Amino acid sequence: MASSNTSYSPCAACKFLRRKCMPGCIFAPYFPPEEPQKFSNVHKIFGASNVTKILNDLLPHQREDAVNSLAYEAEARIKDPVYGCVGAISVLQRQVQRLQKELDAANAELLRYACNDIPTGMPVGPLVAPPSSVATHQGIEFRRVIANGGGSFFPIAGLPISFPSAWGGTTLSADLGERQRRENHI
Repeated sequence: MASSNTSYSPCAACKFLRRKCMPGCIFAPYFPPEEPQKFSNVHKIFGASNVTKILNDLLPHQREDAVNSLAYEAEARIKDPVYGCVGAISVLQRQVQRLQKELDAANAELLRYACNDIPTGMPVGPLVAPPSSVATHQGIEFRRVIANGGGSFFPIAGLPISFPSAWGGTTLSADLGERQRRENHI
């Protein structure tokens, strides 16, 4: 009688649970034997039974994303048992807010620097986009324009503010003036 010498390494889940890994094992595609910690974390937080139920309820093409999400949440819960990945998200949101404030401050400083070179008495036209707030600097009106999720202060049309060529090499007044001409002809 011939015995089969095929060595099949059990998946990390079956190895952890100390059971025989069958060819149709639901865990095998998502918990390879070389990543035992991944299943260990998921099992510790969610339990093997719950993970099996989740995977069986999903369509096959959704399972990999679900396992990756479970593994990420489990790792975050082990590091921070109270908040898990919500804590990480909060930290990142605070960082984005801080960086947005720094960007707004840098834009304001750039405009202050550019306004020092602007001759007084320049005509100031209407703003193309609707403003959400207005600020003034040396008698020049700046409006905060909110577009594509961000917000920055921009001078009203007609001010000759040019940017370095690394920023596109165009002047703000030329761009806004062109928009204004197009709106008047429509």
